[in-house]
Amino acid sequence: MKEFKYVIKDEQGIHARPAGLFVKEAAAFPCKVTIEKDGKEADAKRIFAVMGLAVKCGQEITLKTCLLYTSPSPRDGLLSRMPSSA
Repeated sequence: MKEFKYVIKDEQGIHARPAGLFVKEAAAFPCKVTIEKDGKEADAKRIFAVMGLAVKCGQEITLKTCLLYTSPSPRDGLLSRMPSSA
């Protein structure tokens, strides 16, 4: 698990627009991404969960994610559908 702490600097905190951008970026990753504020944790891929934290300017958040990299495996059949380099 990797953690990153950040103090919100936007005067309006995490409102709808930045929450939407944040969720869109988090959704691009195949792993679980969470955001935590004052001990309350939320799924960073769900906009209402992120906005429900009501993060204000000057408050610290913690982002957590797993750094597990999953590559295509012969078991899942993805390699058989990939073009060969030969």
